[in-house]
Amino acid sequence: MADLSWVGAPGYEIGREILQRGVAAIAAVAFWSTLRQFPALLGEHGLLPVPRLLATVGPRGPSLFRWGYTDRRLRVLALTGVAVSALLVVGVPQAGPPWLPLLAFVLLYVLYLSVVHVGQTFYGFGWEMLLCEALLTVSLLGSTDQPASWAALVLVWWLVIRLELGAGLIKIRGGPEWRDLTALMYHHETQPMPGPLSRQAHLLPAWFHRVEVVGNHVTQLALPVLLLVPGPVASVAAAVMVVTQLWLVVTGNFAWLNWLAIVLAASAITDAAWATVLPALGPDAADPAPMPVAWAVVTLVGAALVLGASWPALRNLFSRHQLMNAAFNPWMVANAYGAFGTVTKRRVEIVVEGTEAADPADDDWRAYEFPGKPGDPRRVPRQWAPYHLRLDWMMWFLPLGRISAPWFHAFLGALLRADPAVLRLLRHDPFEGRPPRWVRAQAYRYRFATRAERRRDGLVWERTLQGTVVGPVRLR
Repeated sequence: MADLSWVGAPGYEIGREILQRGVAAIAAVAFWSTLRQFPALLGEHGLLPVPRLLATVGPRGPSLFRWGYTDRRLRVLALTGVAVSALLVVGVPQAGPPWLPLLAFVLLYVLYLSVVHVGQTFYGFGWEMLLCEALLTVSLLGSTDQPASWAALVLVWWLVIRLELGAGLIKIRGGPEWRDLTALMYHHETQPMPGPLSRQAHLLPAWFHRVEVVGNHVTQLALPVLLLVPGPVASVAAAVMVVTQLWLVVTGNFAWLNWLAIVLAASAITDAAWATVLPALGPDAADPAPMPVAWAVVTLVGAALVLGASWPALRNLFSRHQLMNAAFNPWMVANAYGAFGTVTKRRVEIVVEGTEAADPADDDWRAYEFPGKPGDPRRVPRQWAPYHLRLDWMMWFLPLGRISAPWFHAFLGALLRADPAVLRLLRHDPFEGRPPRWVRAQAYRYRFATRAERRRDGLVWERTLQGTVVGPVRLR
């Protein structure tokens, strides 16, 4: 029988633990987010009902809901995803034979892919396909009683390369603000969902923001390919990527994008490198058992299939018309990634207001508050990531030419009906569950308050009314 012992990579046990448990933890958050938000946004009586999608064009790709959708089925699916993810986080499947974690991760992949393919615009974010691909890739890492497979680890690093290099190239080819090093003079203020420290980051001096952009270019353009150089070089490159992603975590809310990038990149740090920094993580006395030949063949075949499907993504990296966050097959494997090819210079927020007055005056209107997106100028933004507030994120896109989006007008209708499921997605309902008579949408220009304005007025944001963009409207 052929000797396939070379397939094993025994020096990456810590990286494998981080990968398997970390990806599973993020999957648990994703399924929990789906359980809490999907019925109101996309359920039987949601803003974009899945049954209507299935009756017209059908799902975008493979989905268990192809044979019918109900909110009950969705909840069973999401709870199953949370339960299986929790078992992987505590390491139960990994303690068995290698096919057990394989089946667990493939099950999570099938479940989440089913959701994404009927999720329409609310699941159109790049980190959805990233999670699908990560779940399938990590499924090849096997059990704890044997070394990880080189083939599986290389697949993970290839995913990181596409994620980081794709984001770096889209910036260089995108807006001039990335080339003249001014992008981060705006981004902390105009990003979709700022965090509690975003204002402090925005108020840092201009030279620091230029250094940020240079550091971003080095991390995303120069370091990713170094992950394929075994040993200290890859470990250092991965560590720099992790630190860079942690800065993004501290200064913004990008759902699980940054956390997933951290988990994936950390897999390239060797056990020896971890032990150098944290001696308590030194190697165990017992060596892992040899990798079974059959499992080695499975990992090699799986890696070959994914690499074979990667040609469109590889070609996309070098294309003048590079695509950002694109799937080249319905299975969402070997995707193209990228983020913020251009940076918005001004922040415009859509504030939704309602009134119970039949003939309202200006003082009769009261604003609905969202948990994550800016609203009340005195409220400090919260840290939500890795949890994904889908409705809040979609509100950010409205001023960018999306004000006529069907989901938004369905949302206004839900407010006029005082739909309980939709109201639960909000931070504050000024009418305490009663339906307003009228609603409208106002556009405001937001900017972070300076330090002097903050001391004087207690404001986090300064805002200026731009005008009414929708309404007033009422139910017919």
